[in-house]
Amino acid sequence: MIEQDLNELENKSTYIIREGKLKFSKVAALWSMGKDSTTVLQLSRKAFMGKVPFPVIHIDNGIDFPETYEFRSSLRDEWGLELIVAKSEIKNELSGFSCCGENKTKALQGVMKEYGFEALIVSIRRDEHGIRAKERYFSPRSKEFKWDYKNQPLELWDNYASRLDEEGHYRIHPILDWNEIDIWRYIEREKIPVNPLYFSESGFRYRSLGCTHCTVPVQSDASNVGEIIAELRVSTSEEREGREQDKEKEYVMQKLRSLGYM
Repeated sequence: MIEQDLNELENKSTYIIREGKLKFSKVAALWSMGKDSTTVLQLSRKAFMGKVPFPVIHIDNGIDFPETYEFRSSLRDEWGLELIVAKSEIKNELSGFSCCGENKTKALQGVMKEYGFEALIVSIRRDEHGIRAKERYFSPRSKEFKWDYKNQPLELWDNYASRLDEEGHYRIHPILDWNEIDIWRYIEREKIPVNPLYFSESGFRYRSLGCTHCTVPVQSDASNVGEIIAELRVSTSEEREGREQDKEKEYVMQKLRSLGYM
């Protein structure tokens, strides 16, 4: 796994976050309490003098791990986060994952409409899944949340588009260029708090975190950040092997994402 220069990654990411805050008057960040979205919050604090200057949204289906809810409360208080919790339903839907997919998307649509957000800061990375590699740093969505991956704006010389269709919004992706080991090295350097489920207990840990219905642990003895980094340097397995929805064929994920699914 390639290890990139953390200072260069940080500088680009904080620039993108500042640009998003500058271009849009109503911005929020999605926060799952996972390592990536928590890293994005730390990058936002770096960009704005130690404070996250916009609300953070948790789309809550009610079945996250107890440790996830405890981590949400503790970091909200420690970092002074303006937390918005949007409840999602659990029911059958097109993707087959009743806990996620369309149900979480509908909850997000509701909170976007209620608060009038024009842009969302999201913590996806290109290396996580083939369809995510097609995203831009500033990626427009239609009023219905649809993503036209075949017709995206060019991003040249750090000039990012901000033109929207009527009542659409932008997804801002500040860590597109990062990979898994970059995230953990940055967590180690910045001493970022993380969900304890990432650390091994009885020979298993969660490498990628979702809810209790669609996430399973992987075999690992890594019990701290340094051991996770050492493990990743020799690992040949996929990061999201414990996430059921990521086992779908790439063209299926592309279709679902283009329809607006989270």
